[in-house]
Amino acid sequence: MPPRFADRTDETLPLHVIGKQDLAGWLGAQEPEICAWVEANGFEGGRGQALLCPGDGGRPAMALAGHGSETDRARRRFVLAEAAAKLPAGSYDIRTGPEGQALENECFGWLMAGHRFDRYKARESGTARLVAPAGVDAGRIEALAAGEALIRDLIDTPAADMGPAELEAAARDLADSFGASIATVEGDALLERNFPMIHAVGRASPRAPRLIDLRWGNAGPSLTLVGKGVCFDTGGLDLKPASGMALMKKDMGGAATVLGLARMIMALGLALRLRVLIPAVENAVAGNAMRPGDILTSRKGLSVEVNNTDAEGRLVLADALALADEEAPDLIVSMATLTGAARVAVGPDLAPFYTDDDHAAAALEHAAASVADPVWRMPFHAPYEEMIEPGNADLDNAPAGGFAGSITAALFLRRFVGAARYVHFDIYGWNPDATAARPKGGTGQGARAILAALPDLAGR
Repeated sequence: MPPRFADRTDETLPLHVIGKQDLAGWLGAQEPEICAWVEANGFEGGRGQALLCPGDGGRPAMALAGHGSETDRARRRFVLAEAAAKLPAGSYDIRTGPEGQALENECFGWLMAGHRFDRYKARESGTARLVAPAGVDAGRIEALAAGEALIRDLIDTPAADMGPAELEAAARDLADSFGASIATVEGDALLERNFPMIHAVGRASPRAPRLIDLRWGNAGPSLTLVGKGVCFDTGGLDLKPASGMALMKKDMGGAATVLGLARMIMALGLALRLRVLIPAVENAVAGNAMRPGDILTSRKGLSVEVNNTDAEGRLVLADALALADEEAPDLIVSMATLTGAARVAVGPDLAPFYTDDDHAAAALEHAAASVADPVWRMPFHAPYEEMIEPGNADLDNAPAGGFAGSITAALFLRRFVGAARYVHFDIYGWNPDATAARPKGGTGQGARAILAALPDLAGR
C-alpha cells in the first residue's frame, strides 16, 4: 500500500519536535514534573532523540522528538524520521516543530521511513505513524510518497521479476489507475516502426525489447518524460565483470523514476499533457547480439558507431528522444542511470542534470533546495562535441580516453533533440548506505525537484 497518514484517534499522542536551540524555551512553558523527566532522561533535542513523557496514571501524555542543530539539519534531509524510528508504535500529532515547507519535507520523510519493500520478506508492521499536521497539504505529500514508493519498489525488484514485459505491466497498472492511455511497440515491430537502436540493444535477450508510450491529460503545457529502461545490463559482448553486474537490476532506474514522477503528476491532477516514453530492454549476450564496431542507423537518421556494447543506455534513449522530439513538446526530460562518471563526479546523493536553459536550471536548483531533493547542474561543454564524432559514423557511443564520460553521454543525447527545451538527468538511483527515511536500495532522484519546478519549467 502507498504510504499514508494515520487517522486521528483518542490514542493519538501529541508530539513536540524540538531542536537543541529551542529546548530551553520549550521547557520554560512546561510543568516542573515534565522538566525533571526530560532532564533525568538526558533529552537535549539532539538529532534522533525520542522520549515519551508520562502523565496521570503513568500513561504517556506526550512524545518528544529531537530536531538537532542547524548543522544536523543541513547534513540530513529528514531529521524527524530518525527520531520517529525510535518511537513506539502508535499515532502521533505534531504540536510543536518546523513549519511551512520544512514541515512538509519532514512529513514526507516520516511517511517514507514507514515504507518497506516487502515483496519477498515479511516486515514488521508496528511502526510510529504520523497524523497529518494542520496546515500541510496532506494529499500532495501522500502523492509524493506514493510516487517515491513506486520508484523504490520497481528498482528493488530483481531483474528476474522485472524484465521488459514486467516493466510494461507496471506502466499499464499505473495507466489503468489514472485513466491514461498506453501503447507498446515490441520485438521485430521495433524495426518496422523505425526504432532500430532499441531493437539492436535488446534483440539478444529472449525477453523481447519494447517501447512503452503512456499518455495522460488533454490540457496545458506538453511534457514528455523519457526513462532508460534497461532491466538488466550484462554489458553485452563487452561483458561486465561480476562486480559490475551486481547492481544492474537498477539500470532501469530512469524508467522507474519517470513512472514515479508521472504518478505524482497524475495523482495531483496537474494541468499538463503528459507523455512517458520508456525503451525497455535487456542487454544480453547471444549470437545475435550487437558487436563492437557495428554501425547503427538511428530513428533520426544519424549513424552511430558502437565502440562499446556496454554504452547501450544512450542508444535506446536516442531513439525514444527522437520520437519525443517529433511532437515538439514544451519540455522533454530524460532520466537515466547512464554513466559511472557521474557518480565519480558527484557521488550517489546528488542528481546531476544538463540543460542549455538557464531559467530551467535556476528553477530546478531552487525547487531542489526547497523540497530536499538535491540536484547539481553539469555543463553541455561544446568543445567536447568532437569527442563523440568518430571517423566512420556521425556519432560514437563510447569515446576513447575515458574523460568527461557523463558530459559526452549528455552531448550524445542532445543530438537527438531539436528545438524542444531539454533537461537530462544522469542519476544513480541507489542508496549505498541507509539513512533516515532512505534505506539501502533503490531511490528516487530528481523527481520531486522536477515536480516542484514544473510551473516554471513547463509553463514558461
